[in-house]
Amino acid sequence: MSKHQGMTLIELMIVVAIIGIISAIAYPSYQSYTQQSRRAVAQGNLLELAQWMERRFTADGSYPNPPASAALPFTQSPKTGGRVDYNLSLTSSAAGTFTLQAAVTGAQVDDECGNLTVNQTGATGAVSGAPADCWRY
Repeated sequence: MSKHQGMTLIELMIVVAIIGIISAIAYPSYQSYTQQSRRAVAQGNLLELAQWMERRFTADGSYPNPPASAALPFTQSPKTGGRVDYNLSLTSSAAGTFTLQAAVTGAQVDDECGNLTVNQTGATGAVSGAPADCWRY
């Protein structure tokens, strides 16, 4: 007869420790990549709204004035789904100029880039002190 033996408690504890170490390294990287992808979606949404503003300027001869955010085609990023990562708004508009802003909310509050902006010249920005690559494509 053969005698069946299971794992010892020490072997089980070693496996649990290895899984803990691997997950402690992988989870922060996963969070960073999800924040970057959500930021990229918001940047795309801001650029889409900037194009919409330019079409309005071409058709009407002027940009919509705040609080025309209600007149924007969409005010949340992502545009569909139940989760909201950024609130999009028209923050200023004057003679031939505008500034659109994506304000962080929800899970993105911890994002190091914070609020994102784009204006009529295509100049992009983030909160002061944010890394230089916040608008990296």
